[in-house]
Amino acid sequence: MTAAAATPALHAHELTKRYGAKLALAGVSLAVAAGTAFGLVGANGAGKTTLLKCALDHCAPDAGRVEFFGVPANVPRARARLVYLPERFSPPHYMRGGEFLAMTAALAGERFERAKAERLLAELELEVDVLERPVRQLSKGMTQKLGLAGCLLPTKDLYLFDEPMSGLDPAGRVAVKAILARLNREGRTLFFTSHVLADVEEVCSAIAVLDRGRVRFVGAPRALRERYGEPTLERAFLACLRDHVGRD
Repeated sequence: MTAAAATPALHAHELTKRYGAKLALAGVSLAVAAGTAFGLVGANGAGKTTLLKCALDHCAPDAGRVEFFGVPANVPRARARLVYLPERFSPPHYMRGGEFLAMTAALAGERFERAKAERLLAELELEVDVLERPVRQLSKGMTQKLGLAGCLLPTKDLYLFDEPMSGLDPAGRVAVKAILARLNREGRTLFFTSHVLADVEEVCSAIAVLDRGRVRFVGAPRALRERYGEPTLERAFLACLRDHVGRD
């Protein structure tokens, strides 16, 4: 393995973050290998979004650091190789869908290609007329798909998503999972949070369980099921949380 291949796509070192008296991250260390589909799972308030915000320099950690492909995350060029979709995605309401995608392509340093956008929208099961419609006319699910399209159109090495399938119907979830699997086959790194453990197990080869700001497990989904002798990842996840109640 070359040094470049051995460098994690995302590497958090002893990341700590407080919001007043609340400890959101308690010395989190996590390495995501390049080319991996990695899922970060945890209950509400576990610290998943805070970890992403610290990684993307949206807020400053109290201690620790994050690197993307070996470059400190607070250095602007570190983010040139990634795209990010937040959980609460809200594009400019006055833009048309096509204008939004053209803007995101320009921000990513790429040229907007309508034919490529139309093919991606078809994969996402989103009607092509969304390119001409104002964003304010779109449903929540359609808006989420538009945000995903804005992230998926550029060719990047790392795709960061916070609850990427939020607001999607079953058909939309199937479509997004198929695209994520294709990107991963192409060697792209995926890192996303999700509350839907079945989706995580289907897409991801590695996961981390985050609980009250602490990493409780890192490994393959199957390994978590085997550790607790559970038939589903969801039940193994709950067993993992129960296993650490009262330990901190």
